[in-house]
Amino acid sequence: MITIRDVKTILTAPEGINLVVVKVETSEPGLYGLGCATFTQRYLTVASAIEDYLKPFLIGKDVHRIEDIWQTAMVSGYWRNGPEFNNALSGVDMALWDIKGKIAGLPVYQLLGGKCREGAAIYKHADGSCKEEVEENVRSYMEQGVRYVRCQMGLYGGRDQKIIKPENALDGVYYDPKAYMRGIVELFEHLRGKLGWEIEFLHDVHERLSPIDAVAFAKQMEPFRLFYLEDALPPEQIEWYRTIRQHTVTPIAMGELFNNPNEWLPLMSNRLIDFIRVHVSQVGGITPAKKMTSMAEAFGIRTAWHGPGDVSPVGHAANVHLDISSINFGIQEWNGFKEEVYEVFSGCPVEKDGYVYPNDLPGLGIDIDEEKAKKYPCTNVLPKWTLARLPDGTSARP
Repeated sequence: MITIRDVKTILTAPEGINLVVVKVETSEPGLYGLGCATFTQRYLTVASAIEDYLKPFLIGKDVHRIEDIWQTAMVSGYWRNGPEFNNALSGVDMALWDIKGKIAGLPVYQLLGGKCREGAAIYKHADGSCKEEVEENVRSYMEQGVRYVRCQMGLYGGRDQKIIKPENALDGVYYDPKAYMRGIVELFEHLRGKLGWEIEFLHDVHERLSPIDAVAFAKQMEPFRLFYLEDALPPEQIEWYRTIRQHTVTPIAMGELFNNPNEWLPLMSNRLIDFIRVHVSQVGGITPAKKMTSMAEAFGIRTAWHGPGDVSPVGHAANVHLDISSINFGIQEWNGFKEEVYEVFSGCPVEKDGYVYPNDLPGLGIDIDEEKAKKYPCTNVLPKWTLARLPDGTSARP
């Protein structure tokens, strides 16, 4: 029997974004697995959950019992389904799948049923301070062979808005929801007029609207035939998706903030969304993601895993293994990697002509140089962008 000998937490930030990688070492010399446990804004809490709680729980356990380890670890502290522990458990879960693939001599996608496609179609982000700049960035991606582009103007909530704050207003990132809505409708009118209909567009509301404004906005965006509208509502207001569905055929994607199955179950079973796009480490790793994928398939819903910069290359690799082995794959968010990432991580998925490909090495096919990872330490600085405020200073969802 091959058992867990040690569990290590590796903290690194080669792109200036805090990453958490778990390394599970086994009783078999030289056999180990890697997993992503990245919760950028609370990385120290995740590291503590791994080192202080999961590690002593895991030592000596059979590496093959992935399902049992996942289930027992999830309830080991009784309270469950929080983002910190879910990410910690994800790191272990992905590492165990990586180990299983190495033992079998097969890529993880083979363990998940084999390829449904050779590569996963990706979308990239085009932002800008004006319509023309966004258009220019979209054209650049099109020249690279990218056929799906998420378009923003001023990232989340817009920019260059005339904000009149009350006296003694608190610090924050202020935005005007109505101005944001008007600006984005104008942006997509411009983009469709200049770029036509062969390119697929996406847009991320990032939960910046009130529920009734989200309903109106989804309807306003219908003429532009989006591939999908993302996160129109916060998780606390998911019942409003029923109203959105009743008023528009704009495809809807939701899920990057989800932690608990009860957040996505009603949306799937009632067919209120078209794409499920959870942050795979946020829900606990490959084990729950493959179950979620099967459930989504039953209700005609496609996957679109969250894939921003605050996912480690190990997490990106896990996404791609899920993508190419799932019949109901939809699209994969993709930002690519900077040079520093390749210095620390080897075996990263490869992007070419609008697709991303895993390698065929056993397991997840990715490795980390722990010494080089130390060159890029994490920094414990609270984010400012999450302090979103309405014009009168009211706190808003970021």
